[in-house]
Amino acid sequence: MDPGYRSPLIDFFRRGEVARDVRLLAAQGALAPRAQEQLALLVLLSDDTDPEVASATAATLAALPEEAVRAFLARPDTAPEMRRFFAGRGIEVDPASMPPDPVEIDEPLLDTLAELPEEPDGGADPEHKSLSSLTVLERMKLAMKGTREQRAVLVRDSNKLVSAAVLSSPKVNESEIEVFTKMGNVSEDVLRIIGQNRAWTKNYGVILGLCRHPKTPMAIAMSFVQRLNEKDLKGLTTDRNAKEGLRQLAKKMLTKGKMG
Repeated sequence: MDPGYRSPLIDFFRRGEVARDVRLLAAQGALAPRAQEQLALLVLLSDDTDPEVASATAATLAALPEEAVRAFLARPDTAPEMRRFFAGRGIEVDPASMPPDPVEIDEPLLDTLAELPEEPDGGADPEHKSLSSLTVLERMKLAMKGTREQRAVLVRDSNKLVSAAVLSSPKVNESEIEVFTKMGNVSEDVLRIIGQNRAWTKNYGVILGLCRHPKTPMAIAMSFVQRLNEKDLKGLTTDRNAKEGLRQLAKKMLTKGKMG
């Protein structure tokens, strides 16, 4: 069932690109960084074709604290599909009780991820490749609840689900996102996700990093060039890492500014 909520992590599940062991852990309530993702995943997995996944989802839904669910459903930003789903389970909300300015809930309503996997020897060095020896499931756990250093490694992971989990982590902050836009070996998908996040792209350092990065999708980079100051526009015209089309656009904007 479609939960009516979108995020990079949720979209992988929606497209059926998630292995059974990862779906099962999500069904058990252990792979959700925030309440939004947790409820969306449970709604999505409630009719999973795998009987064990569907059964685990049903058990987790039954274990959710009803008052917390009710409070979440009362938020004005909760998808109607989610309200209908829980109404079918006997949990309904009065629209009048909806708070006008909800606060982001940076914790799942039911957290069953009790222990994080141990990092292999040598992993204290953020450039060390020891994390690659962990399973995808273990790397996802660390991506959402591990350290800043671990996120800096895992955001470059070859598995898209792992890097999406980093960007979904409630621990990740704007300064980390800015650093990610300056990493040469992050994927185009990571840069696309960052570029589509309105909260992150309010940060000037983030949009500058996106404009300079050669892997940023052209349409996204071009949408941010107009927000650059004159100094950074000039820098972009001679930046060999930036795409040629972007350098030309920066030159045109500078010429237009001088003529204006």
